Amino acid sequence: MTGQRPRLRLLLVAAVALIDSDNRVLIAQRPPGKPLAGLWEFPGGKVEADERPEETLIRELHEELGITVREACLAPLTFASYAYESFHLLMPLYACRRWEGFVRAREGQALKWVRPKDMGSYPMPPADEPLIPALIDLLG
Repeated sequence: MTGQRPRLRLLLVAAVALIDSDNRVLIAQRPPGKPLAGLWEFPGGKVEADERPEETLIRELHEELGITVREACLAPLTFASYAYESFHLLMPLYACRRWEGFVRAREGQALKWVRPKDMGSYPMPPADEPLIPALIDLLG
């Protein structure tokens, strides 16, 4: 088994690209005190044992941003598979253009609407960076 990586636990996290009427995508900055603090990421969260990724996003978007999203408005776009030091992250990214309510930071995070081609200017976790080309292809 020489050269093989150690087995890492699999962590399933669902993320969403909220897309506004100007084709900008919402990113959130991880607040101080959290792992990867200061980095920008797509909203979302860990999928609980009894949840589907779409249910996770509906719950997390209400908790984090105060908006209501219907499952029919979540379209699978791409995914990331990334080995961090202590776990392996599998992260489906959904696109969403329709929601109810006004986006607001409810957990102390900074929020920014950004064009996909400009996302490289924002430091992101390594698992999020490979998702950007799919958004550029979708939105220009």
